[in-house]
Parts: sequence; C-alpha cells; structure tokens
Amino acid sequence: MQRTPGLDTLRAVAIVWVMLFHSYLVGGLGDGFGVLERSGWMGVDLFFVLSGYLIGTQVLTSLRDTGRLDLRAFYVRRATRILPAFLVVLALYACWPAWREVPEMQPLWQFLTFTFNLLVGSDARFAFSHVWSLCVEEHFYLVFPFLAIAMTRQPSTARSVALGVAVVLGGIGLRAWLWQHAIAPLRATGSDVGLAYLGNLYYPTWSRLDGLVAGVALAACAVYRPSTMARMRERSGSLLFAGATCLGAALILFDGARTELWPCVIGYPLIALAMALFVATASGGSWLARCDLPGAGWLARASYSLYLSHKGVFHLVDTGLDGHLDGHRFIRFAVYAVATLAGGAALHYAVERPVLRWRDRRRHASATMPVPKVIRGVSATD
Repeated sequence: MQRTPGLDTLRAVAIVWVMLFHSYLVGGLGDGFGVLERSGWMGVDLFFVLSGYLIGTQVLTSLRDTGRLDLRAFYVRRATRILPAFLVVLALYACWPAWREVPEMQPLWQFLTFTFNLLVGSDARFAFSHVWSLCVEEHFYLVFPFLAIAMTRQPSTARSVALGVAVVLGGIGLRAWLWQHAIAPLRATGSDVGLAYLGNLYYPTWSRLDGLVAGVALAACAVYRPSTMARMRERSGSLLFAGATCLGAALILFDGARTELWPCVIGYPLIALAMALFVATASGGSWLARCDLPGAGWLARASYSLYLSHKGVFHLVDTGLDGHLDGHRFIRFAVYAVATLAGGAALHYAVERPVLRWRDRRRHASATMPVPKVIRGVSATD
C-alpha cells in the first residue's frame, strides 16, 4: 500500500506519545506535562486502529478483486515484518540484564508464543511488558484473514455490521464482568488493583479489540463503499472536530481513574472511535492526509523499532547518567530523546530495513519470473 503522509503523521504521533508515556520510568518531563504523559498509553490504541485499517484494506481488497487471499504470502509478509527486530530485542532482554527496565521478566516461551498478555498473574515480572500490544496484533493477524474469508464468501453488509457491533458490545460486557469480579473485590479490601487491572482489563486481547474493529470497519467502508468513504472525507473538518471531542472526553474520563469501572467499560470504545475519526480524515482527500511534517515519515517507518527498543535505551541512559542531570529536566529529557532515536535507528537500519528490502526483492523476483509453459498450460485448462 502506498504511504499516505497523513497516516505517517498519525503513526509518528502514536510512537512519540507512547514513548512519552513510558518516560515515567526515567522521570519524564515533570511538572506541566502531566496529562500529556499520563495519557500516552492511548497511542497504542491509535496503532491498533491504524493496523486494523491498513491490514484490513490489504486483505479485503484482495478478496474483492480476486475472490481469494494468498494466506502464505500474507503470513510471510507479517513474519518478515515482525519477527527479525522482535527477536533481536528479545535476545537483548534475555541475555543482557543491564538492558531490562526492571530486573525480572516472564518466561521466554511466553514472548516466543506471543502469549505474554494472556498470562499475567500474581507473580508477574514486567521487563519487556510493552510487548503485550504486539501480542494483540499477532492474534489479530492470526484470526482476521480467516474471518474475512468466511464473511466474504456470501457478502452481507448487515452481517458484517452485526459482527462488529457484537464484538464491541461483547467487549463492553466482558470488561464490566471482569471489573466486578477481579477489581471490585480488591477495592473492597483496600488492596492494590494495579496487577489485576493489567492482567484482566488492559493486556488481554479479548479486552482490547475495539481499536482493531474500528480500523477494520474503516477498511471495509473504503473497499466496499468508496463513495461513502469519499463523502466522509469531504467533511474532514467535522470528522476532526468529532474526533477531538471524543478524545477530549476520553482524556477526562481516564485521567487519574484508569482502573475505575466506567473508564474500563466504555472508555476503550470511545478512544477507538476518536482514533478512527482521525484515521478516516488522514487516509485521503483532506489537508490532514496531505500533512507531511518534517521527520514524521521517518518516525513512522522506524516506529516499530523505536517501540521495541525504547524502554531498554531509557534504562541504559538512566544507568549511565546516574543522576548527574537531575536538576536539569529538559537537558536530561533531550539526552533520553536523542539516545532513544539513535537506538531505534540502529535497530531499524541494521535489522528491520534490510530484511524488508530482502523480502521485497524476493517478491519482485517472483512476480517477474517467467512461468514454465507446462504450468501455464495447466493453469489455462483448470
């Protein structure tokens, strides 16, 4: 899919926002930036909507145009996109304790099987914990293509809408039930609810499908109802206002109350709606779609490497500084920022980018390779 400057800008915003959130590990920016830092976890929800939209568009376009989906090619593309950089960073966490932002980590097999987000218990160890969102994405990649194939065999807008609504409403009901059974009892005894919140409501895939569903819904609209998508983009100002309003409401709802009932129950669909409105506006036809901020394209391309590596870099720099810049918060933060960008760039250029270029060369070679006559003959008569 051709890159859109607006979507690159959103991806850049998402990665910067997430890294700003995790900067609490090293003191953050301090006074005056509290709401911006505390809400940075919402950048992950923006990533979810972007993934749902981009992957959904690829899969649904193939099914619309050819009636089939090359599952092998799809999973090879996902594997070469995700695994090399991930395995390098996982090796750093496993073999170099100085890299870990906290001393202990979960068993290695949970990371290799992308089940970390489903197995957070009372003895949870949180080094490399931000991999939870990658687990959610991997589960989406595993299930969505088969679901899309099944749904497009006998296409029905009503059934597709009903399925999406059912997933969202099911998530709302599930989170309400989990809150009542996992969080409320702890609150009644005055116990800390942080671990129960993460293990039941924040990390698990089944609790965090709202953003992916919103992205897929946008993709389905773009692929099967392009005129509707075009009309939406013509109202980009209204979409942006609505998105900003929803995001503002989510910021108010969650600020200082992430583990309360109503943020957990309705907050995630609200964030997903806000991010979906931004993505719809940025995907084409509006000024946001043409917004090409300096550096945003690079941040978007390197966002995966930055996401994987930033906590480890934070910890290395924090250890190296050893408190020497504690009285100079902006200088200290600039040091962390430069080091984090350098660490992400190293992973991107040394691992991620070469593998992607190798993959694209192989795909191009396969696409241009002459087909043997016997194969052409068989194909023509089948």
